[in-house]
Amino acid sequence: MSTKGKIISWAVAVLLVAAAVFVYFKFYFVFGEGVKAGELNQIVYKGWVWKTYEGRLIQTGFKSAGGGTIGGNLQSNEFNFSVVSKSVADSLMLCSGKSVELHYKEYNGALPWRGIQRYIVDKIVSVREPSSHTEIPIIPGAESL
Repeated sequence: MSTKGKIISWAVAVLLVAAAVFVYFKFYFVFGEGVKAGELNQIVYKGWVWKTYEGRLIQTGFKSAGGGTIGGNLQSNEFNFSVVSKSVADSLMLCSGKSVELHYKEYNGALPWRGIQRYIVDKIVSVREPSSHTEIPIIPGAESL
């Protein structure tokens, strides 16, 4: 084999290894994992080519007030996620409207057959009935705002 052939072979090998490392870190390396809690808003099975389970969790809380006002503002955050396991997705379909805690893994990129989100729920930690009433703080003098 000529020197030129060896250089090309090594360059191709290095590029293949670099591509494999990139794909691993982009799509298969677990960047983070944790638990999110909130009210399960929806779980659907959809897709054109790869059907995947997609869900949304509504997290409520208080945001600190800005601009010198007293009190805080009620806010809600959405946590959009995908589910790979059919058994977990089937269990979640029975939990719509309930308070749930979900364990998830975060990846750096989404794969179409794994779901459209980077967050993949792999386990249901707990399910509770939502609290029957939500307390909204009343700020004196807020009626005039």
